[in-house]
Amino acid sequence: MKIPALMLFSLTIVCLTILPSLAVAQSSTGPGNSSSTAAVPATPQPALTYTRPTAAVKFHNYLFDAFGPYPIVGAAIAAGINQADNAPPEWNQGAEGYGKRFGSNFGILAISTSTRYALAAALHEDTLYYRCECKGFFPRLSHALISTFAARHGDDGHYVFSVPDLVAPYAGTMAGVYAWYPDRFGAMDAFRLGNYSLIGYAAENVGLEFIYQGPHSLMSRMHLNNTHAAPDSTQSH
Repeated sequence: MKIPALMLFSLTIVCLTILPSLAVAQSSTGPGNSSSTAAVPATPQPALTYTRPTAAVKFHNYLFDAFGPYPIVGAAIAAGINQADNAPPEWNQGAEGYGKRFGSNFGILAISTSTRYALAAALHEDTLYYRCECKGFFPRLSHALISTFAARHGDDGHYVFSVPDLVAPYAGTMAGVYAWYPDRFGAMDAFRLGNYSLIGYAAENVGLEFIYQGPHSLMSRMHLNNTHAAPDSTQSH
């Protein structure tokens, strides 16, 4: 998994998710809403009411998040970029080389997601993503980015710094580097790759914040809206 490829893939996600929402926000802002973007939250904004998800909901989200269509498509795209860059060159080209790159990317994503959910269960954290109750593009963007390192805790769902969210990307890349990457890769390579996995996770949160996934959305109709986002209590299902 080559670093420039990961950066390009993450920036593509950010552009596709942020720019259309910014245009909508600008077009829908009236005179009475001019102050809605003035304050950027320093911490993720809690929902007005918090209902802790059941173990069944979290497990269902985990299976979709780790083994569903999104990680498969993401791994396929990243493998294609890696194939074009011939990274790493030890895996060569052709179908066999692409298969190794796809398997590597998918394995790293699956291990990262599994680590996040396992540690969250052990620490009694809720690492599902909750959309911001705030208004305005920049407060919502701030909420999405800060939520990359935050989780809900306790019955009241207060936010805490999330060790699972921080550790998970590096667990996946460390496992990949030491389990199946060529021998010349080491801990520093795994750390750098983990940094870009973390950027990708932040980009995913931005997408979950700005892309509508309610009951009438195309994503819902295709049954593709069950990522690590929490169920939206404001939507009727």
